[in-house]
Amino acid sequence: MSERINVLVYPDGAENALEIHLALKDVMNIRLFGTSGREDHGGYVYLRHIPHAPFINDPDFVERFNDLLREHDIHVVIPTHDDVALALARLGDRVQAKVAVPGLRQTEICRSKKATYALFEGADFIPRTYSALPAADELPVFVKPDQGQGGKGAFLAERPEDLEAIDVLDDVVICEHLPGKELTVDCFSDRHGVLRFIGPRSRDRVFGGISVRSTSVALTPEVRSIAERIHAGLHPRGLWYFQLKQDGQGRYKLLEVSVRTAGTMNLYRCLGVNFPLLTVYDLLDMDVAITVNELDIQVDRALFNRYRIGMEFDTVYIDYDDTITNTQEGRVNAFVMLFLYNMKASGRRIKLITKHRYDLEKDMARYCIHKGLFDEIMHIEPGASKAACITAGERAIFIDNAYKERAEVKAAWGIPVFDLDAIGALIDWKE
Repeated sequence: MSERINVLVYPDGAENALEIHLALKDVMNIRLFGTSGREDHGGYVYLRHIPHAPFINDPDFVERFNDLLREHDIHVVIPTHDDVALALARLGDRVQAKVAVPGLRQTEICRSKKATYALFEGADFIPRTYSALPAADELPVFVKPDQGQGGKGAFLAERPEDLEAIDVLDDVVICEHLPGKELTVDCFSDRHGVLRFIGPRSRDRVFGGISVRSTSVALTPEVRSIAERIHAGLHPRGLWYFQLKQDGQGRYKLLEVSVRTAGTMNLYRCLGVNFPLLTVYDLLDMDVAITVNELDIQVDRALFNRYRIGMEFDTVYIDYDDTITNTQEGRVNAFVMLFLYNMKASGRRIKLITKHRYDLEKDMARYCIHKGLFDEIMHIEPGASKAACITAGERAIFIDNAYKERAEVKAAWGIPVFDLDAIGALIDWKE
């Protein structure tokens, strides 16, 4: 193996793939790749995004996937979907890289709620299930696909007619209605068979089956006992998680167990538990240590925009007052500084045009803005024209918070001009 560990995330566009990206992109000894069989968000995020990956149901999947692994010298593959994890686990040694799954048995069990419940049959944390359609006096019950994720296809049946939606009984799990609080419990088990971390978190707000607000929760003896019993029966390795929900008496019952990354594992990552990194190291037979910051933490997630914009440019002309700085609040615009460093890293020239009324160098020093960030600084008189500072023939853009300045530059040169609200569309987010 080379000095760096080449890790491939497949597929790379889902929420949990974006979490793996955040977890691994800045690790010095990891070179991160992503791939997918279709165009999705991964191409906006992964610097080393490999398009047109084969699908797991393609007849020549193994050959094409191994070609991809060899071409990029991939050492570890992290699957981000349950079906992909199961397919790769079934292929075993035919995949020419290590796959971050605990084993075929564990992956098969976790892909089926019926198999999971059968493994722990008789345990007090397993909900009551029904092998036939329940009678009217047994309602309400909860119906969910045997193989599913994110709450897709699940529903509460409160009336007999609600059960008419069930086509094939073998494809669903019918279990008791659990009306109480729900927890996700993030875990890590090492290759020595030791359960190294248990981290419960609440599901405060759910959108599209994803927990978009989650809060760290104290580990109770009840939840610890359930985690230890699942660990003892399943023998997972690497990261895994399970979901619990309280019954009418407040006792936690198991919903499912999964051996793939959960998107909201970012909660405990921010306290020091980097589940994807721990899993990669453990998979490569490295011993790991975990140091946790014992703090309360909450995460809230929302959609984040990334763009591809149809232009090429080499030079950025940018204003200073109320563009790079916020004079009313006396601070630097941190998002604009992120943009400027992004431009610098991409090799573009940055030219500052300002009508700043005071000592510019002193003001920049006060805000800790180094003049070396700029290829050229044009400090002009208040009545001068910024349009006159643009060099003819450059592939350039102009950024200014003032509409009048933007309009004059646009009229004079026809180059793209932007206000602060468009900065996000100009950043290359790939890392």
